[in-house]
Amino acid sequence: MNLKKPRNQYHPDVIRILAALSLVLAACSPLSGAVEEGTLASTTTTTVPQTTTTIAVVERPATTTTLPAEPLTRFVDARTVLEPRDGPVQGLLQFRGNPSRTWYGAGPVPENPEIAWTFEVGCGPSSVGGEVTQWCGSGWTGQPVVWEREDGVTELIFGAYDHAVHFLDAATGETIRPEFPTLDINKGSVTLDPDGFPLIYFGSRDDRIRIVALDRSSPSELWSFFTPPGSIWNNDWDGNPTIIDDLLFEGGENGIFYVWKLNRSLDEEGLVQVDPELIFSTPSYDDELISKVGRNVSIEGSVAIFEDVVYLANSGGRVLGLDLTNIDQGEAPIVFDYWVGEDVDATIVIDSRGMLYVSAELEEFRPRALELGQLIKLDPGREDPYVWGIPVPPLFPGDDGGLWATPALGDGVLYTTTHPGELLAVDTETGEVLWRREVGHHAWSSPVLVDGTLVVSINCEEGGGLRAYDVAEPANPRALWQLDLETGCIESTPAVWKGAIYVASRDGNFYAFK
Repeated sequence: MNLKKPRNQYHPDVIRILAALSLVLAACSPLSGAVEEGTLASTTTTTVPQTTTTIAVVERPATTTTLPAEPLTRFVDARTVLEPRDGPVQGLLQFRGNPSRTWYGAGPVPENPEIAWTFEVGCGPSSVGGEVTQWCGSGWTGQPVVWEREDGVTELIFGAYDHAVHFLDAATGETIRPEFPTLDINKGSVTLDPDGFPLIYFGSRDDRIRIVALDRSSPSELWSFFTPPGSIWNNDWDGNPTIIDDLLFEGGENGIFYVWKLNRSLDEEGLVQVDPELIFSTPSYDDELISKVGRNVSIEGSVAIFEDVVYLANSGGRVLGLDLTNIDQGEAPIVFDYWVGEDVDATIVIDSRGMLYVSAELEEFRPRALELGQLIKLDPGREDPYVWGIPVPPLFPGDDGGLWATPALGDGVLYTTTHPGELLAVDTETGEVLWRREVGHHAWSSPVLVDGTLVVSINCEEGGGLRAYDVAEPANPRALWQLDLETGCIESTPAVWKGAIYVASRDGNFYAFK
């Protein structure tokens, strides 16, 4: 297979460090030796059954991108906020599009969409609290990858509750690769390698994060990392992995944040290979946090990165920033630490000034959470980072308040949906709620903003559906259309791509709306 070697495979600093990396690995993690011994990746290759499906050659497309005169920073330059990933692969490659979690797809958004095709996902069993139930379709966060292959096919990739990752032709809904099986449901979103390597990265409730190759006749597991024993909470992997400069960033529901050096390469036959090395890991919790909230300190959201700092939050409400300047040497000291008082499962969103927008749930009603609010803006550069906060109380007594959805960042306006069932448009500078709209209780799907059109999931407990608003004038929204699905909640995050909306529902199906 004639696979082109992607550019920028290794950062210059990484090349200089490789020879000495083995000397620093032993000291790169603050975890105990017992936990370190559990962090061994499987090296066996698991391949799904062979089929006669024709797989297109996956090559790195040529790019004509012109870089600015001033080079981009190594990790996430401020100029890339609200932009797609820069590189050879064209598409929506990860949850919320880029490492700052601020790009949502390519327009146009369809006008008056209808169901173009349906793919039956089905259901799968999973256990919560010792009780096994059937989970159908796809749920939070569940955003599909959409990417344009060199053979002209636009491919959809998503994990689902039927214990599988699926690969569909976006034009027809037909399967174009064999599904890749997992041992439990898949709640998070898949990441496609942004540098042109034919690889996907994803976690599952089967206690593993995986790297799967797409350049074989069937999707093939190259590596997996099994959650080490002694987890403080769960062993799931719900967060969406981020890949930058041959590094993999991910947090687990064991409350630990990890960084792997991928060591991607091509073998003599042109097949992609990986040889991941764990170069950093650290708990997102400490004794002080556990004394406040107990042991539920899992990382369920996805990490976000701005300039040389990675930000993450956990279910104990701790928001952390770690400096990545010396990550190749196994160093990532904490440079930001803030407690919002309640569980943060939604992903942090970062604007071009480095401001953080944090969405917290409201379940325990701790005084700290009632003081700060649930939709919170933080400025990491200030001694007191708190800029503003908006309370999101429960809809009725005995219910939860707050947010599970990840906000969409517009031009000076933040759009988000809340668990009690409101769509909020918030001025990012002042925290003023510009307007509110009812969208139905249990609004966990993240809103999508493309070309001045906002698409949101609605009426989750009444059959589900989608609604679009024209927000070209953010203070004066105009309802454009509403599509009532009436068969199941759309809890997953939609992907908008060139005239279509792709998303799965809890009714057991994946839909294309055009």
